[in-house]
Amino acid sequence: MRRKASLVLLACAVFCAALSPLLRWYAFPRLARIPADQYQDMVLEARNATLLDYGTLRAAKVPKVTIVQTLKGDVEAAKRVGRTTGRAVVVWDGLSYVQGPDGRMVSEVPERYVFDAHSQDPVHAAGEMVDGYPVTRRGIEFKWPFLTRKRDYEYFDAQTRTTHPIHYRGTRTFRGLTVYYFEQTIPWTRVPMPRTMPVRGITPESVARTGTTRWYSTVRRFWVEPVTGAPVYGEELHREELRGGTLLGGRAKVTAFAGHVKMREDYIEHTVALVKHNRTLVLALTSYVPWSSLGLGLLLLALSLWLETRARHPVPARAEQSAPVAA
Repeated sequence: MRRKASLVLLACAVFCAALSPLLRWYAFPRLARIPADQYQDMVLEARNATLLDYGTLRAAKVPKVTIVQTLKGDVEAAKRVGRTTGRAVVVWDGLSYVQGPDGRMVSEVPERYVFDAHSQDPVHAAGEMVDGYPVTRRGIEFKWPFLTRKRDYEYFDAQTRTTHPIHYRGTRTFRGLTVYYFEQTIPWTRVPMPRTMPVRGITPESVARTGTTRWYSTVRRFWVEPVTGAPVYGEELHREELRGGTLLGGRAKVTAFAGHVKMREDYIEHTVALVKHNRTLVLALTSYVPWSSLGLGLLLLALSLWLETRARHPVPARAEQSAPVAA
């Protein structure tokens, strides 16, 4: 019986030991994926910002500028791209909608972003665009990879349609989470006018005929939870200017928008709670279950060897003592 029990324990030990790397290197890339139908929104605010009045073309201080960012997964498009590329992909239709303190639209810029559901690497497919202009992204956007590392990454900037390094600047604590802090600086760059302008009748083409150009610069900051790769907080020191041309009435430049853009508090709380939940699920696949399985396998192996040793070298039975014979 000991021999049979040791063989059963040995088989279980081999199974647990094999399960450990299988979960980490096979199951994890296939299970840890961004859902194709994910929908999320985010509200950011810039208080005491400078904003251009397009009616008078004069910049003024305003109490608040609100930026609403939405990301909506297109499941059918993801299936089509997946069949073509042979990869699990996500297609996000994004919209960045900026409104002034009176609630009126300042600008809106749509995007279509196609990326690998696990690695977050961009996947190039028909329809990839920013504001209706085709783009070929390099680097990440919106989200870092699972198990983010302490290094610089390439990050796509939608305003300039270019990719720049975003630098790892250290490890910090944010709302009870250990996070990696990243920072990117985009120098002053000439960028296209938005296709949707805040004043009816004004188009990018009509502005271009005046010789006026749009310029943009920002310092982008993210606090990223490294297990999930999800930013739990982000902010920008954002600046835009209109320069030259007859539209400005002889002025060299005018500020179109300048402000310190920050996530709104209720969205910070929601994001942190969601990331904490997802972090536990990712750790279960990458750490908790694999290491527990490996530890259980070693324990079962030791128990199997002990039983095998007992079976091969049984302990001799103690001889019964004879009762004394009366004389």
